[in-house]
Amino acid sequence: MIRFLHSSDLHLGKPFGRFPEDVRGRLKQARHDVIGRLAQAARNGGASVVLLAGDTFDAETPAPSVVRQALNEIARANDLKWVIMPGNHDSLAASELWRTILQDKPNNVTLALTPEPLKISTGVFVLSTPCTTRNPGRDLTEDMDQPTSEGALRIGLGHGGITDFSGGEATLSEDGGAAIIPPDRAERSGLDYLALGDWHGQIEVGKRTWFSGSPERDSFKHQKQASANLVSLNGPRALPEVATPTTGQIDWLSLTLDLMPEDDCVGQLNQNLPELTKRRDTIAKIAATGRIGLQDKTKLQQAIAQIEPDFLSLEQHLTHLRMTHDTADLDAIDTAGALRSAGQSLAERSQDPVLSAEEQEIAENALSMLFSFAAENS
Repeated sequence: MIRFLHSSDLHLGKPFGRFPEDVRGRLKQARHDVIGRLAQAARNGGASVVLLAGDTFDAETPAPSVVRQALNEIARANDLKWVIMPGNHDSLAASELWRTILQDKPNNVTLALTPEPLKISTGVFVLSTPCTTRNPGRDLTEDMDQPTSEGALRIGLGHGGITDFSGGEATLSEDGGAAIIPPDRAERSGLDYLALGDWHGQIEVGKRTWFSGSPERDSFKHQKQASANLVSLNGPRALPEVATPTTGQIDWLSLTLDLMPEDDCVGQLNQNLPELTKRRDTIAKIAATGRIGLQDKTKLQQAIAQIEPDFLSLEQHLTHLRMTHDTADLDAIDTAGALRSAGQSLAERSQDPVLSAEEQEIAENALSMLFSFAAENS
């Protein structure tokens, strides 16, 4: 019997270049800190080993400080054995990186740099298939067919896209590369559990095959909470028992409001927001579709602007939210004169079927700005 923690895709050193400096700093720190959270999840679950299935580092040439500080953090968790395998972002082609890690690693780290069976406990072997390059071009997991001693527990450790984990057509990998690992690899190679990396969202491919997902989210793509897999193997060919302890610190909230003219748009927004105590650790993207009145759209924009400082980062996407116009909206701009005339003209252009969708949107946005200006100066 063995209990271990399966994780992958830490992407230490990821730059997060599209964010301002203070947000980038928080995101980088959260990725470093996840090492300690993985260690604690392993301890809490009674695991003795942590398996990292590739992409521990975001690039083949991470900054020396990123590598050294990661190894220092792992060294602190010296009550656990850590097995680290190269993925496609930190492949074996990064020979200098792995030479440095081999030289500086603490005693509780084992590097899985070859496909040779790796004994991690009495009667327990890891069959790893480290990525040789960014795009190996073949199914490396074929090497998991290698024999081990009779009655041993066999744990596969791989990295890459799987040909089908949803019952449909062939599925691409996280980075858009070809998916070439067969979904029945565990059965083909006699594995008790196949620990995969590459896909950043946690997925159960089959009873013996899992993507752990990244333990710290890095985009809006995968909406599940970031976690790891706590795996118990109770004997050869017994089905694994898998728990999924939460490990993420930063949440990524993607919220889309589908609005109609009679809706309380601000009320819908507030109902779907996280608690105040969680917002500092949340990156939010708020979008809206449908059609509402000009005054309601202005109220919604003002409400989003009011809550923006609560969040680590917040971006709004209201370009697909169309506006309805009535006399009351235009009266709120002005009852007569140049402003009223301008508002009337923009309202007509925003609904003119002769104009392109882009031209209609420009008119709509200009009308919204005019309404906001009038409201501020009323």
